[in-house]
Amino acid sequence: MAADNHKIPVSAQAGGSSLPNRPKEATSEETEGMSPNSSKQPKNKPQSKHNTLDIQSEANDAPATSADRTKTSSIQLPDFILKRNELFDELKRKHDAEVLQKEKSVIDVVLDLGNDKNGFPRPAMPVAAKAWESTPGSFLKHVDKDISSDVVVAKVDGRELWDLDRPLERGCRVSYIPFTSPEGRNVFWHSSAHVLGEAAECQYECLLSHGPPVEQGFFYDMAIAGGQVVKESDWAPLESRASKFSKEKQPFDRLHVSIPDLKTMFGYSKYKMYYIENLLPPEGSTVYRCGSLVDLCLGPHIQNTSKIKAFQIMKSSSCYFRGDKDDDSLQRIYGVAFPDKKQMTEHKKFLEEAAKRDHRRLGIEQDLFFFHDMSPGSVFLLPHGTRIFNSLQKLLRSEYQKREYSEVQSPNMYDSDLWKKSGHWQHYSEDMFVLDVENKKWALKPMNCPGHCVMFSHRERSYRELPLRIADFGVLHRNEASGALNGMTRVRKFQQDDTHIFCTQDQVS
Repeated sequence: MAADNHKIPVSAQAGGSSLPNRPKEATSEETEGMSPNSSKQPKNKPQSKHNTLDIQSEANDAPATSADRTKTSSIQLPDFILKRNELFDELKRKHDAEVLQKEKSVIDVVLDLGNDKNGFPRPAMPVAAKAWESTPGSFLKHVDKDISSDVVVAKVDGRELWDLDRPLERGCRVSYIPFTSPEGRNVFWHSSAHVLGEAAECQYECLLSHGPPVEQGFFYDMAIAGGQVVKESDWAPLESRASKFSKEKQPFDRLHVSIPDLKTMFGYSKYKMYYIENLLPPEGSTVYRCGSLVDLCLGPHIQNTSKIKAFQIMKSSSCYFRGDKDDDSLQRIYGVAFPDKKQMTEHKKFLEEAAKRDHRRLGIEQDLFFFHDMSPGSVFLLPHGTRIFNSLQKLLRSEYQKREYSEVQSPNMYDSDLWKKSGHWQHYSEDMFVLDVENKKWALKPMNCPGHCVMFSHRERSYRELPLRIADFGVLHRNEASGALNGMTRVRKFQQDDTHIFCTQDQVS
């Protein structure tokens, strides 16, 4: 779909896409009739029979349309991809015909162009527009080039990110998001992940899982037939394909698809079927087509692949579908891309400097701490590191006293009944270390909140005790996927500056 076993947030991208309530970490899926613990390599492998799919050459200046994708340079693809794309094209034609029949009524659209170089708001710009016809991208001809040249995506009414080529459906206020903003960078890297997914399908005939943007770029997870591992020697061919796709100016075509059609479209993949059957709403979801890739995705995306001027594979690794060591082992490819080659050069320099200051390296060099395979995700604090830790605790305790907090200590392990009462068991149990003790389920605490509630409620309280402020340096454990562990920034065992205030409603200010 779009950090080894990177933790996938509730609305993070999947399949190069964004899906609601996505499972944790590197996700993959099981096909109908297959258990999550089925063989490491998906049983529903792509068919070996090939047909030819033609992609437009870079000689064409205009962005490729769905029909244009069958023109010059030929790429052989397996039947499961061709059939998926044929269904997309059929549904897209029906959708486009329906849009043509919609009333193109005049709507009020105002462009919000943000602040100028001096920080002063630019005047709002009303533009002539029609529903189901005018797009945010069509208004860029009215905008100064110093603004339009950096635009990645639009935003409607300050809330919803919107594809530049997606027709507006109502009167609204349109603003533009540049690559230099966090939102713009995420959309750009999300689109770049789709290009990586397309390159991977062409190179490996693989089954894609998901491919979201991350802090320093993006990644894509995939199952490759025969348990093949992505090697560093594979990176250059992938980059070459991505460069070719960028020159082809492949557009990102958006289409809403029903659940039955999604199951037909992606029935070849146990991973996509997992998302469809477990994560999507009953009304279905959007898919995007980019070149030969069609993928589950909420979007939005850049207008076309020509915006990607620099693309590089950064590393590859193994990961588990859904971050579950008992599920399929997948390959994960990391990349980064920019709308300007100079930005790629600057990014590489940044990474070089960051490597010199990597806390994992400094921890060993300065004899502060280390990590060990005997307890992954748990830091071993050496004497010098412990002195720093104790100094930080001393500082925090002095601040607690100034703010009238009382320090407490709470248990590390609780009966599962407490976690069920708090709701953590229903929504977070996969991320907890669960133990069987005397025929009951217990769990190490991943946070202090329920324990502090037990401490508050163990006797009757007087309003005179409120507000009650308590602090806890208790040890916490979270069952992070092994591939997501990253020095001290992603761990399984930690302590935090954790406090709670019990008060009346009128004491909240």
